[in-house]
Amino acid sequence: MIILLISTYELGRQPFGLASPAAWLRAEGAQVTCLDVSREALREDAVRAADLIAFYVPMHTATRLAVALLPAVREINPWAHLCFYGLYAPVNEPYLRRLGVGTILGGEFEEGLAALARRLQGLKPDPSERGDGGVKTPPFRGQQFDEAEAQTEPVISLGRQEFRVPDRRGLVGLEKYARVAMPDGTARTVGYTEASRGCKHLCRHCPIVPVYQGAFRIVERDVVLADIRQQVAAGAEHITFGDPDFFNGVGHAMPIVEALHWEFPRLTYDVTIKVEHLLKHRDCLGALRETGCLFVTSAVESMDDAVLEKLDKHHTRADFLRVVRIFRDEGLVLQPTFVPFTPWTTMENYGELLEVIRDEELVESVAPIQLAIRLLIPAGSRLLELEEIRYSVGAFDEAALVYPWRNADARVDALCEELQQAVHRGEKINLTRRRIFERIEEAAYAAAGKENGAGRRMAALPQLVARAAIPHLNEPWYC
Repeated sequence: MIILLISTYELGRQPFGLASPAAWLRAEGAQVTCLDVSREALREDAVRAADLIAFYVPMHTATRLAVALLPAVREINPWAHLCFYGLYAPVNEPYLRRLGVGTILGGEFEEGLAALARRLQGLKPDPSERGDGGVKTPPFRGQQFDEAEAQTEPVISLGRQEFRVPDRRGLVGLEKYARVAMPDGTARTVGYTEASRGCKHLCRHCPIVPVYQGAFRIVERDVVLADIRQQVAAGAEHITFGDPDFFNGVGHAMPIVEALHWEFPRLTYDVTIKVEHLLKHRDCLGALRETGCLFVTSAVESMDDAVLEKLDKHHTRADFLRVVRIFRDEGLVLQPTFVPFTPWTTMENYGELLEVIRDEELVESVAPIQLAIRLLIPAGSRLLELEEIRYSVGAFDEAALVYPWRNADARVDALCEELQQAVHRGEKINLTRRRIFERIEEAAYAAAGKENGAGRRMAALPQLVARAAIPHLNEPWYC
């Protein structure tokens, strides 16, 4: 069987979501091609040859790009069985089915893909079936799937898999992906792996929750370390751990980085940890620093306690500020992420967010796009539990994969759009984070009718020029 796995976008990193299932499928005897169209062109020969074409959709942007690619794929190969797998597949199942997708897999998808390959391999073609030019098609190619041959694999599987070491053969080299920009002007080649999936927490806006519902699954330590070894051999100097929260299983996570540091003392890494866990496991932060953690990403989301409560984040503004102080004491770098534009955002609390970032000297720590992110309400979102959301959103927009909403203050929505454009322009011409922040602050205070306030706040920024830029990935984070 010939299988094509396609990734459209995975945050500028070599896709674990292709390498992991490739190992399972090759163990089934399949001929697997991995294609990352964020880094290489769609290869018509690979599409045309495939019996099964599976799109990896771990996030909103990736799913929209995959859907946009479907017509071209179908035109090249109308016979292949289509599969979408990853977080955004099951929550968009009705829409994807209408687009002709035969199999939908979410959660722990590797076993499902292997089972799908076995199922398709077992289908017997109609001897009279002919392909292009009257040439008989390969096994099951050209088969018209009917109701009797519908999906038998679970749409969402939360089973405890025994993971295989990801097979990265055929993937675009690590040098083509995001790198870590260092304060001394150098850059480090980045590898990517996952030590766990799912999350124990139920944040209302998180796309993990509709699929995992609080479940948490680990990737065996030996598998994680073996995957890192092969990436180091391929040139990785830094590893990004893509776990939704590295401290969901702190007893699993810390031995991994300790073993990693013992084996590769010069290798650095970064992780994502929620504010709540940074406080709960403060005693582990020194060990993160000592084992080579360059920075910790944390989904702070808002400086407004009322908004944080609606998002069910389980932390407060004061908690975040406490973490900022702890990180300075520990000599660790914190990189907060935000969802600043929500139905509850006001011009005043957006200005307060900027004030906190400036006053706490976090300008260099926040990727500019994080100050222009607009809340997404996808299918299955826990945000729909809130009556105020249910009665204010529009009908689900399948093409956009979200429930549309508007802020009660039209100036807030206009500012969000203006800032998104400003960030993109600034990054396109390689402006510094500080300079883009200045433009964001100027636009925000002008929109709020506080023209003098913008100048006053920007006047406080030159003190930041002398501060060393913090290490950060040179490709911005989107959702």
